[in-house]
Amino acid sequence: MRFLRINAERLQNNIRELASFGLNEATYGLDRTTFTPAELAARQWLKGKLLDLQLTVRVDEAANIWATRRGFGDADASGALDATENSYASGISATSGDSAGSSGSRAARSSLPVIAFGSHIDTVPNGGKYDGALGVLLALEVMTVLEESKISTRHPLELVSFSAEEPNPFGLSTFGSRAVSGKLSRSDLTGVRNDQGELLTEALLLAGGDPVHFEQCRRDPEELAAFLEVHIEQGKRLLDRDIPVGIVTAITGIYREEVTVTGEANHAGTTLMADRKDALMGASEMMLAFEAVCRNHPANEAVGTIGRIRNEPNAANIIPEKVIFHLEARGETVQQIQEMIGTWGKQARDIAGSRGLGLERRLLLDQAPQPMNDLIMDVCAVEAEALEYPVLRLGSMAGHDATHMASLTRAGMLFVPSLGGKSHCPEEESRIEDIEKAGNVLLQSILALDGQLSR
Repeated sequence: MRFLRINAERLQNNIRELASFGLNEATYGLDRTTFTPAELAARQWLKGKLLDLQLTVRVDEAANIWATRRGFGDADASGALDATENSYASGISATSGDSAGSSGSRAARSSLPVIAFGSHIDTVPNGGKYDGALGVLLALEVMTVLEESKISTRHPLELVSFSAEEPNPFGLSTFGSRAVSGKLSRSDLTGVRNDQGELLTEALLLAGGDPVHFEQCRRDPEELAAFLEVHIEQGKRLLDRDIPVGIVTAITGIYREEVTVTGEANHAGTTLMADRKDALMGASEMMLAFEAVCRNHPANEAVGTIGRIRNEPNAANIIPEKVIFHLEARGETVQQIQEMIGTWGKQARDIAGSRGLGLERRLLLDQAPQPMNDLIMDVCAVEAEALEYPVLRLGSMAGHDATHMASLTRAGMLFVPSLGGKSHCPEEESRIEDIEKAGNVLLQSILALDGQLSR
């Protein structure tokens, strides 16, 4: 099956089509945030494409979209394993029966677990057309190539488009993959609303989910053999080295907390500087202290961000009484994150004490770094070498659905270079030549894993 390649022209057309959903004509960015009309329309488009391939399509209780292509069994399935292994060795495709999902059937229903692959199609506000969507569209392309070439696999294959991977108005990012991996429960949905007061449970129903039976979306680890995700890098490491394919070694840990600094509101003109308990000035000093801690950390991939700020009462002539901000630290190891947060925490307490301010901290997320599976990394490297594509092994500095899937099964990721290192913006772009190479590595890696994995 070494001759198999994805169709770059067809893929590029699908990228353009999907990018029409949520297109902001003022900036040419995408406004396709979770469970909005644009995102719901994109879901329908995707399901239509999957049904055209005669795959078995279902929407689970977390509104994740799954499309299944049947496998034909294991070593007991009438010698099918031997035939498949021989086809890999000789480069001749193995076929068995009609295409999956058609009125015909494959030689046998597989007793092997699923090899799953995909990503997400929701975007950040005014985002780009590649983040997440590329992984789903490459999964669609892999399924299409296998169908049109009448290639049978031992393992069932499943495309997945996860719900709400991006931070969203409901405050639950990586929603779908966390639900599938058992890290979200029905109680986590109760009373959750967006800024417009819409209940998450109602939005979930509109997308085809089921909040009442939410936990039923969880997958048993025994059901899965592997999970692969392709994503844009969202950085410049591949681009700077002119390397088309990245093999992800681990996904960054993410620590996030809400910090509340409380002072005293008072008149902006009549209160002397010595008498002030200015929450905003104290919070600003804390933020700059956090930046300094992160900049001074010896690890290049130890980073920190203050991404959300609320100032109260936010009036020109009133000394701020309260500031609430979100602080985030990321690192390759738990130790790196703990070092940054521990050092800053002491400094924040000292700043609050010297200014007579109150300080409260509430943990929002403490997600440990997640290594990717060694076997999948090695298989991807071997397949890239066979295709004569240079690769770079690198860590992911962004969170992804693969983080949570790794708690269920072997997980791996491939990166595509991002032009200018840009993402989460309308200027997000990747070269089709690089995308094609990553897609071919994905296709061949899935086939290789199908031949190698006994479970």
